[in-house]
Amino acid sequence: MAALPPEKLLPDRQPAYVASWVYVFGVLTIAAFLLALASGTVIALEGPQWYHGSSIGLFFNSLHLWSVELFFFFMVIHLWATFFMAAWRGRRGLTWVLGALSFLASVGTAFTGYLVQSNFDSQWIATQAKDGLNSVGIGAWFNVLDMGQMLLFHVLLLPVALAALIAGHLILVRRRGVVPPFPAAGASVPDPGVVAPAERRSGGASS
Repeated sequence: MAALPPEKLLPDRQPAYVASWVYVFGVLTIAAFLLALASGTVIALEGPQWYHGSSIGLFFNSLHLWSVELFFFFMVIHLWATFFMAAWRGRRGLTWVLGALSFLASVGTAFTGYLVQSNFDSQWIATQAKDGLNSVGIGAWFNVLDMGQMLLFHVLLLPVALAALIAGHLILVRRRGVVPPFPAAGASVPDPGVVAPAERRSGGASS
């Protein structure tokens, strides 16, 4: 309760600098991720015959594809924006690391998604990727030609890992707050993620 009080989970006040558009892309990334999960659940329940052969199935298949495209678009902008803002400032190093790991996990999730499309594209991608993965010594346990293994990676293992990383990232953002912009020359911007020494000795949580 001291480290993460309830009022920090759904705050009704934010610093003035959060009104900048640069802080929006993290939320857009999460929205696209939720849409990808929802559309992916539907096409997983119905199966390849449905999303390749029916109009509504093709719609959900396209919805899943474009939600993933938007997810990566928003995530890359968010990643570069926070990099140039040095978002690890103010004891936010772990927040930054979890965000970077989320990006790496999402790359693996998208890659396995291409492998389980059940069409010629997925076969071509798998055969081209096989030699590359074997050359670095991981083809023995990550067999891109094994449809069942890639399907489980795509619909279970990697999404669960990605969701856990994103959840940890969000919890740390709520605890430390979003990073403030660099102050102008001669000015100072208060950082809600940094606890004053007096508050740290008294055990109080930062605002």
